[in-house]
Amino acid sequence: MPPPSNTKNSSGVKRLSLMAYLTQLANPKRFFDLSSALLPWIGGLAFALLAVGLWWSLFKAPPDYQQGDTVRILFIHVPAAWMSMFVYGCIVSSSLAGLVWKHPLADAAAKAAAPLGAAFTALALITGSLWGKPMWGTYWEWDGRLTSELILFFIYLGYIGLWNAIEDPVRAGKIAAVLALVGAVDVPIIKFSVDWWTTLHQGESIFRLDGPTIDPSFLWPLLIMSLGYTAFFVWLWLIRIQTEILERRARGLLLAKGME
Repeated sequence: MPPPSNTKNSSGVKRLSLMAYLTQLANPKRFFDLSSALLPWIGGLAFALLAVGLWWSLFKAPPDYQQGDTVRILFIHVPAAWMSMFVYGCIVSSSLAGLVWKHPLADAAAKAAAPLGAAFTALALITGSLWGKPMWGTYWEWDGRLTSELILFFIYLGYIGLWNAIEDPVRAGKIAAVLALVGAVDVPIIKFSVDWWTTLHQGESIFRLDGPTIDPSFLWPLLIMSLGYTAFFVWLWLIRIQTEILERRARGLLLAKGME
């Protein structure tokens, strides 16, 4: 008779080990040790990618045959628009971890990401308007993608305002997490708005089953800038989480001292 299978037990051990690791990482000291070790490398990678991406975008990439040099705005605009959705995805993931698994640092991570996401969204809206004026003849058009991106910016502002309006960080974290989960419906609307409605924006031209439709001379600097934006966000995010932990620790010490 063959021995009983231990596959189920092994899977359970792996899941338990992963949760144990995440729980250990939630310890502020362990988080500080790991993030402090990673920060110089992530920061260096971010600035290197951004330097290469900006040089390629501004000086090496040729003018577009239709847009001319105006196309260079898109190397700033498109990654910012991507990051506006990516950062919100990080907030939603952190909010879920806080609500469902009670991860100690989840709400701090979500709170720390929000201003960065709002900044990327604002950058996307501003650069999009600057590109739209010479290309569309107007700074603004109430099409599906522009409107849903503006709504995302307001969601960010509402999320940040909610954190600032409630003094109790535990209560603020729970209410803000619910707002983040409700607001997540806007992200797929932004993504698929060009497929659902007639808009001024073009359809997907990079992540396609039949391959990108963008010339490599534009595709490569765009991808490098996107990686640079991502690394820059992670670098700032870790710094902001560290700052949030220190502020909470200082607030706790002040409260404890005031109760003595």
